[in-house]
Amino acid sequence: MSTPPTVLVADDDRSIRTVLTQALGRSGYQVRATGHAATLWRWVEEGEGDLVITDVMMPDDDGLELLPRMRRARPELRVVVMSAQSTLMTAVKAAQRGAFEYLPKPFDLNELLAIVERALTAPPIAAEPDGVAEGEKLPLIGRSPAMQDIYRTIARLTTSDLTVMVNGESGTGKELVARALHEFGKRRTGPFVAINMAAIPRELIESELFGHERGAFTGAHNRTLGRFEQAAGGTLFLDEIGDMPPEAQTRLLRVLQEGEFTSVGGRQPIRANVRIVAATHRDLRQAIRAGTFREDLYYRLAVVPIRLPPLRERIEDIPLLARHFLERARQEGAGAKQLDGPALDTLRQYRWPGNVRELENLMRRLAALRPEETITGAMVSAELAETAGPAPVEPGGPEPGLAEAVERHIRRLLGNGETMPTRDVYDQVIAEVERPLIRLTLAATRGNQIKAAAVLGLNRNTLRKKIRDLDIQVVRGVG
Repeated sequence: MSTPPTVLVADDDRSIRTVLTQALGRSGYQVRATGHAATLWRWVEEGEGDLVITDVMMPDDDGLELLPRMRRARPELRVVVMSAQSTLMTAVKAAQRGAFEYLPKPFDLNELLAIVERALTAPPIAAEPDGVAEGEKLPLIGRSPAMQDIYRTIARLTTSDLTVMVNGESGTGKELVARALHEFGKRRTGPFVAINMAAIPRELIESELFGHERGAFTGAHNRTLGRFEQAAGGTLFLDEIGDMPPEAQTRLLRVLQEGEFTSVGGRQPIRANVRIVAATHRDLRQAIRAGTFREDLYYRLAVVPIRLPPLRERIEDIPLLARHFLERARQEGAGAKQLDGPALDTLRQYRWPGNVRELENLMRRLAALRPEETITGAMVSAELAETAGPAPVEPGGPEPGLAEAVERHIRRLLGNGETMPTRDVYDQVIAEVERPLIRLTLAATRGNQIKAAAVLGLNRNTLRKKIRDLDIQVVRGVG
C-alpha cells in the first residue's frame, strides 16, 4: 500500500492551520503544519513534503521571498501561495517566482482541495522566470472575487505571448489590464504601443497599423513606421477593435495567421514581432451575427478572453478605489481628505455609468474643490447631482438611462407602499415600451412592414397583430 502524499502547511493563523489540517486529513493526505517560515524551510531542505501551502506574511519571513529558495532547492516541489493582501502584485509575484497557484484569502475550501489534487498530479513546473521589481505601482485596484479572478489570469499569462481580448464597458480599465499584461510579462523591456480604432479615420487605419512607403498615396512624402513596427519586441494594444473596418480586419487576420505584413505601398514582408492585446466595449458575437466583424478574426484575437466587470458589479471595491484616488490627489497637492460613512454609502448606491473613470474624476473634483478634510454624504450627493448628465452613448448600444427611466416609472406605478399599486402593471409597461419601439421602427423603414419585422426580429404576422392591438398608424414613405 503506497504512502499518501504529505502536504506542508505554513500559516501564522492557528485557526487556518487547524481547518487545513482537518480538511486535508479527511481527504487522505498526511499534513505537517507550522506558523513559521523557518520551520517550513527546514522541512523543505530535509526533503519532506510533496506539496507546500504557504501564507505570504509570517512573523519571521515572507512566503514570497522563500519561494525562489524552495524552487532552487527542490524544483519538483509544488507550492500554493495564500494571501490576504489580494492584490495584482501578489498574484504576479507568486506566479513569476514559481508558485503552482495563488489563492486569495478568504478562500473556498473545496477550491483549495481541488488545487491540491491538481498540483500533486501536474507535470513539473517550468524553470523560474525573472522576478518583478519591487515598488511597482499597482495598475489595478480591487479585492472583489471578480478582480481576484482577473489578477490570477494576468499572473498566469506573464510567461506567455498568448493573444488576449479584454471586454468591458467604457471606464472599466481595459487599457490598465493591457498595460499590466505588458509590464509583468516577458516583453516588459520592449515598447507598449496603443492605438484606438474608433479614433482613426477608416481610410488611415491600415497606414497607422502597418506604415506606408514614400509615394504610397498623396501626401506620403517619407516612409513612416506603423504601430506594428513601433511595438516590435513589445506589446501592441488594439483598443476598440470592434470599430475596425472590414478591409483592415482582413489584413489584421492575415498578419495573425502568417506572422508578417507589408506596409502600404511596400512589397517586402516585415516580420510581426509583437504581442497583441485587443479590447472592446462591444458584444463582438452580436457583431459577428450582424456581419460587421469577422468570426475568424474574433477567434484569433480571443485566445484568452478577459471580462472586466462594471463598477456596479463590484461595489465592495468602491471604498478601496475611492481612498486610492483621494491619496493620489493628495500626492498631487490637493490636501489630505477622508470619506465619512454616509459618503461611502452614497458611493455604493450610485450606479456609476462611467465606471471607475467616473469615480476617479469625482474623487479628484471633491479633493480639489472642497476645503473640508472630511467629505460627507451630502457633499457626494451634491456633486453627483451637479455633474450627472446623460450617460455616454456606446455606439451600437442601447440608449443609456433607459433602464433607470423605466425603473422610476415602474416605481410610480407600484406606489410608495402606503397605497395599492396600479393594476395590470406588466401589460401597461410592455405596451408603453412596445408602442414607440414599433412606431419608430416603422417610421425608419418608411412603413415597410417586412423590413420592420426583420429589424425587430419579429415574425411579420406577429408584427401585424401588434400594430393592430396597439392601434399604431402606419404611414408609408415615398421613394
